[in-house]
Amino acid sequence: MTRLNSTFGFYNRQKFNSLLASPTGMPTKQSDASLHCLLGMNPLKPPIDRLSEHWRTNWKSHTRTLVLGVAILVSVQAWQTRDVPGGLAPNIEFTLLQPDGTSKTSTLDQWRSLHPGQPVALHFWADWCPICRTEENSITRLSADWPVLTVAMQSGTTGNVHKVLQQRQLPWIAALDMSGTVTRTFGFKGVPAFVVIDAKGQLRTPSMGYTTEIGMRLRLWWAFLVSG
Repeated sequence: MTRLNSTFGFYNRQKFNSLLASPTGMPTKQSDASLHCLLGMNPLKPPIDRLSEHWRTNWKSHTRTLVLGVAILVSVQAWQTRDVPGGLAPNIEFTLLQPDGTSKTSTLDQWRSLHPGQPVALHFWADWCPICRTEENSITRLSADWPVLTVAMQSGTTGNVHKVLQQRQLPWIAALDMSGTVTRTFGFKGVPAFVVIDAKGQLRTPSMGYTTEIGMRLRLWWAFLVSG
């Protein structure tokens, strides 16, 4: 029996190799169909049906992989934001740069008072950060629908930050954080970073690293619902 199985396995390997290519070096329709049969696939089924059958057969394995991936992502975010303070957002003072280039000294509470009853977002970025560049369009679209204060960490003077925003055509309101003190006060050790402050001033859903636009919007909607 062992010899028979070995012989059969050798035959299948030989057949499998012979089916991979025609004498011209390219798969033929006949070899392609035979290969599907050898692999246990029905070549007559449309691709979408074969994919659906694959998912129905292996859904438990894919679900475990998905759950594991989500758990790892949540764990990494929890570790990266472990120093973000809980409770009320700190009322920091900063230089506030407007899109027209004017600037003034302000505080977080003063800026939030311009948006009563609304959750707001803080986006921490730097002009030298490549990942921040990938989020720029998302932040611009988000700021058209929600109050967003960007924090320019270690990106130079008011003039330099304004020049960068103009060159990149970003109509952002920016708080200057030349020394990185503001970013560290919020518990972030790098950029990009994103955090929501609900209508009651509570910090919610901080994250570090790339954040999708839909992820930003969902966090703001969640803050709106739970603090409303």
